[in-house]
Amino acid sequence: MLANRSKSPFPVMFLAFCLIFIGPQLFAADLKIYIAVSGKDGNPGTKDLPFGSLNGAVNKLRSLRSAGGLNNPVEVIIGDGNYFMAEPLDLISDDSGTADAPVTFRAEEGAHPVFCGGKPIVGFEKVSETLWRAKVPEVVAYGWQFEQLYVNGKRATRAKSPNTGFYHLKNSSDTILNAGGELAPELAIQQFTLFPDGADQISKYSKKDFESSVITFYHNWDITRNRVYTFDYNTSTAIVIGTAAKSYNRINTRSRYTLENFKAALDTCGEWFLDRSGDLYYMPLPGETLENLEVIAPVTDRFITIRGDEKSSKKVENIRFENLSFQFAGYKMPFAGNPQAQAAFPIEAVIMADFARNIQFSNCEIAHTGTNAFWFRNACNDCSVEHCYIHDLGAGGVKIGDLSIPSNLDLLTRNITVDNNIIRSGGYVFPCAVGAILFNASDSRITHNEIADFRYSGVSVGWVWGYAFSPSKRNTVAFNHIHHLGWGELCDMGGVYCLGSSEGTTVSSNVIHHVFSFDYGGWGLYTDEGSTGIILENNLVYNCKIAGFHQHYGKENVIRNNIFANNVKSTLQATRVEDHLSFTFTNNIILFGSGNLLSSNWEKINMVSDHNSYWDTRTKDVRFAKLSFTEWQKSGKDLHSVIADPGFVNPAKFDFHIKNKALLRKIGFNSFDYSQAGVFGTSDWKKTAAFDPATAQEFDRAVVRNEYREK
Repeated sequence: MLANRSKSPFPVMFLAFCLIFIGPQLFAADLKIYIAVSGKDGNPGTKDLPFGSLNGAVNKLRSLRSAGGLNNPVEVIIGDGNYFMAEPLDLISDDSGTADAPVTFRAEEGAHPVFCGGKPIVGFEKVSETLWRAKVPEVVAYGWQFEQLYVNGKRATRAKSPNTGFYHLKNSSDTILNAGGELAPELAIQQFTLFPDGADQISKYSKKDFESSVITFYHNWDITRNRVYTFDYNTSTAIVIGTAAKSYNRINTRSRYTLENFKAALDTCGEWFLDRSGDLYYMPLPGETLENLEVIAPVTDRFITIRGDEKSSKKVENIRFENLSFQFAGYKMPFAGNPQAQAAFPIEAVIMADFARNIQFSNCEIAHTGTNAFWFRNACNDCSVEHCYIHDLGAGGVKIGDLSIPSNLDLLTRNITVDNNIIRSGGYVFPCAVGAILFNASDSRITHNEIADFRYSGVSVGWVWGYAFSPSKRNTVAFNHIHHLGWGELCDMGGVYCLGSSEGTTVSSNVIHHVFSFDYGGWGLYTDEGSTGIILENNLVYNCKIAGFHQHYGKENVIRNNIFANNVKSTLQATRVEDHLSFTFTNNIILFGSGNLLSSNWEKINMVSDHNSYWDTRTKDVRFAKLSFTEWQKSGKDLHSVIADPGFVNPAKFDFHIKNKALLRKIGFNSFDYSQAGVFGTSDWKKTAAFDPATAQEFDRAVVRNEYREK
């Protein structure tokens, strides 16, 4: 039989056909490269002889590409354990995959690999029961200095004063040395006269403390970090040399400051101090012992750099990261300090991408950083961050777009997706950073995220002030749970903050609450500086300090079908009166029981306002500035609106489901399920997103301290 079949040409021809036309798809096998803690970069990268690092795997892929042998999908499979990263993974355009043959870096099934950008510090001994010390010989030998420290998986506090709250300035003045730009002098001598509490602390400085201590000023929406150059003990005047504050946001007697990194400030549990001699001091928290102590100091400030070729516009493409954790990175302040910068705009991220396409991060963790987590900066498109746990951040979570508008708009960053992530607990080095921010970028989506525990805004959209051209169009901010922002530390913030011409942008179906500023500007929804063409709808906004909604100035925005409830000092605010239509305000439900309904110039704004429901729990005589409801309607506003109790189930317990169905029909309100805001998926993922009750209580205490200060 075999002999007879072999005489027929058909089987041979059929096999040849398969090899030529079907073979590459039928027989091609994905390339699998392995990494393990026990591996070595000199190995071939097989399962039995794995590489020891990401760079080892990437170097292998580069050699295969140069030999022309890499045309199939690639999986870099990473085993369990902790991997020390002395330097970041650097991916260039030649490392790209293709749409049919992508490159995936993923954890082995059941494994939880952690890439660590820090070095363990060991050898602690007791100086006393409340003070421990370890020798760090690299400080003297190599000049290693670090400004963050992580103890038992948490950020420790570098010795600072005061331990809670702030010091206040008695007086301030600038002497400009180099005028530079009109708004921001390049160099100035700044003199700050201190009250006794702060002056007493600086009087404890040693000579070394003057070289390394940091004074951080909090002024409105910015911070400035500097070193104290000298101190006049007779007049209690601190001298700082650096970039002077911008003319529109000076450091003045309303500003506050803290002092950090001097030995005398090491006075409470959880604080640490690194002496230039190499002695690292730590004051343990209750329950910590020498035996259970794990201390990590950051070595690198970045985990991954993705950089395409700007000259050729050749991008890094088709690379995916799955189920990986990147932890412990740092930031070191430049010698000249950090000048003020709204939203900490120049501060980079531990994962930086420029000229990149189809870069995906899925189910990854970014934690314990000195800077931001992600920045898709120049010429990035079709990238995503999904189902990632992003927490304990020196600055913010995700940044999208460049700071300047590209001359070629084809290079504008666009179509970036940030979906179903937990972005929480940030601003520890740069309090003015934002949870998620879109600079000059379009057609991007920030959706279904848990964004909480930042000192400034939750989401920021746009980076052009006023009515000049802005390319930031058609962005979507939807179904996010945004809360516990501000902490009474900065001003001029919003749960969602918008600026510039943003036609096609929507802010919808978000739940925003507990936004508390130091002074002015703790708003839920905030259209600032020429915001234009934005639709804000189906949002639930409650428990914000100044107002649920504020428009500084803008054009033709639409605010409809929102619930604004229990905001503290006012509910609705608008500031700049302009000739054009500023906004349309319709089909909204407003409930309040403190402060005023309206503030600033709401009654003077050129707007359309109708089919709304207003309810003051204290009185049926709801006042519209100085007008009664009848007088307000006679002015042409809210002709079909009503004064009515919406019948929320339990607003005191933040249950804003509506019982008054007749009211909904009367004002044309479309019910929305606000419980859909935030993350989705497994019960474990939702449980991870749940806000820590102890942190919520700490937030409430900070608010009380700040409000008591105001009184």
